Amino acid sequence: MSTLLASFGFAPLLPLWLLAILGVAALGLCGWSLFQRTGGAILRLCAIGMVLLWLAGPQRYHEQRRALPQTALLVVDQSPSMALDQRAAIARQVADALAQAKVEGLNLRTVTVRGAARDGTKLFDALDQAAADIPPAQFAGAMMVTDGEVSDVPTTLPERLRPMQDNGSRTTLPLHVLLTASTEQKDRKLSILQAPPYAIAGQNTKLRVQVDDMGPGTQAGTPAELTVRVNGEEPQHISVLSGMPQDITVPVTQPGPLLVSLSASALPGEVSELNNQTVAHITGIRDRLKVLLISGTPNQGERVWRRLLKADPSVDLIHFTILRPPEKDDGTPLSDLALIAFPVRELFQDKINQFDLIILDGFENRHILPHSYLENIAGFVRRGGGLLLTAGPEFIGPGSLQDTPVGDVLPAHVTPDQSSMLVSRFRPTLTDTGRRHPVTASLPGAPKAGAQVNSATAVPGLWGPWYRALHPDSTHGEVLMNGPDNSPLLVLDRVDQGRIALLLSDQIWLWSRGEDGGGPQAELLRRISHWLMKEPELEEEQLTASISANTLHITRHSVGTPAATTLTLTSPTGQSSTVPMHASAQEGTQTAQLPITESGIWRISDGTRTTYAAPEPENTRELTNLRVTATRLADVVKQSGGGIFWLGDSTASLHAPTPRLVASGALHGADWLGFAQRDAHLVTGRKPIPLLPAPLAMVLALLLLFGAWWREGRTR
Repeated sequence: MSTLLASFGFAPLLPLWLLAILGVAALGLCGWSLFQRTGGAILRLCAIGMVLLWLAGPQRYHEQRRALPQTALLVVDQSPSMALDQRAAIARQVADALAQAKVEGLNLRTVTVRGAARDGTKLFDALDQAAADIPPAQFAGAMMVTDGEVSDVPTTLPERLRPMQDNGSRTTLPLHVLLTASTEQKDRKLSILQAPPYAIAGQNTKLRVQVDDMGPGTQAGTPAELTVRVNGEEPQHISVLSGMPQDITVPVTQPGPLLVSLSASALPGEVSELNNQTVAHITGIRDRLKVLLISGTPNQGERVWRRLLKADPSVDLIHFTILRPPEKDDGTPLSDLALIAFPVRELFQDKINQFDLIILDGFENRHILPHSYLENIAGFVRRGGGLLLTAGPEFIGPGSLQDTPVGDVLPAHVTPDQSSMLVSRFRPTLTDTGRRHPVTASLPGAPKAGAQVNSATAVPGLWGPWYRALHPDSTHGEVLMNGPDNSPLLVLDRVDQGRIALLLSDQIWLWSRGEDGGGPQAELLRRISHWLMKEPELEEEQLTASISANTLHITRHSVGTPAATTLTLTSPTGQSSTVPMHASAQEGTQTAQLPITESGIWRISDGTRTTYAAPEPENTRELTNLRVTATRLADVVKQSGGGIFWLGDSTASLHAPTPRLVASGALHGADWLGFAQRDAHLVTGRKPIPLLPAPLAMVLALLLLFGAWWREGRTR
């Protein structure tokens, strides 16, 4: 639509500087005439002024303008919280209805916001970006179709809704909010306020949780029941009050992952129970592990042991090196010796059960430990302790431990003569069992199966050589590494409740020197030590599971061939099903994956071992509050002059308002929402019309001159 509007201006016939000179000259002449008392001076000045005005070209301009349409934004919320009930469908249907409602002079631009569960719904950020390319004079305002769970609500009206006008002032544009429900809703939320990521195995740990009720008619102090289940065991029911923190005691029975499932009873009339439950992931760890290291004589590997064990903050190390065996007693008084007496009784009788691991490094029992103390070491292993021996020439000497009660728990026996000592250059290799066992599997630089590694020349990418090893005449347990002539080099075994490891060489320290590439000395010793101390991740038979992206990932690792090819899966609701396992690229490993739809703790069993898995709790803004509410948006809507509309609970009974343009007054009503008409236009033409035509100017000037002459004649 075009309109005609008038404005005024000048189109001078002479340069402005010349007009200014003529005007000054006319004033000067007029002043001189007045000084001389000449009659008609004023009329002459008026005549000259009339001519100068004509020369200035006063004009009236007629502008032809075309009104420009206004643009309103429709921001549609399709974030994860809109998936509840029919919210997303309601939002789409209302958005389609508003887009089809044609309003003359108003264009509608739709913006869909998907949102992110972790970052929340940012509708105002989307509004700001969408309005960036709309001319401020044509921007009419915005509408938001949402559930009200918006994470970026500003405290004051955004700049886009307060554009600058041509006169320098700001105007306010309306923001209308359309909510996908019929009224304010209620919701109950369970939150974990404090949960330790780690806890000491064998002790209790505490979780602090809180139940909150939100919405009309709710209040703090409402009774609720909290159900706690640890690793799928029998649930524990606890009475709590809403709005008040509650401490939950959880027993940590063993090292490894611990899943604590918590769920709160439903609030009558609440919109969803999705955020009434959560899972806490806690890892049980051992208390500071106590390790006793006894070095028979000073040796090259002694420093390696100390560096390895001292670097582990969870290990308390007690280390003794026997520098003066009993047979070297020459009668020197103890007060004159700069040595610490070996506390035999304290270590091997009084406090032996306080240790988790005993390491005997090149230890030769030359009347150092009585028979009863050696029996204590064997009993320590049988009761659940760990024992590691590194054997060298002393193992076939007269003080060999294999001829003591300790020999009853050793996994190998070596004939006590020099023929059992093999002295030659060799490279340690892994056995078939060693390639599957967690202690040696995937060790850096491990030779591949069938590789020829015993040559005397350097072989790039293979472990460095050793030069001395013992050849056992019998072994039992698991042989993980071989030495020269494929004789056992590293043997692990279980004895009753305890574990024992025997390394049939005292030259592992050579790997730390880097000869011919060296080897993973620190990593191997660390794994052996932690296997002896029963760390879960180094168990030979493992069944693990995890959940990510709504997919259950199951892994079963076995040193041997697993008997079962299927697993039994129990869902959080108690339904059981079978899952087939498939061989993976990693030797001795089977895997399975399947989608899940239930939240909570899943139980997985192969008949012998059982593990549990649960999704990580979605501690997101989207799930903090699931109700449809106007609370967050009410203030900013009020500041804009917009309205809040409740659309209904289903697509079958919608109450969508009708958009319109409003010249003045209120911008919303019971069933309509409006946008103020703004003066946005485009000038399409401009026609000048002289205000003082030349003939008229000449006639007026002549009349004034005649009047001046007449006046001058009268005064003579």
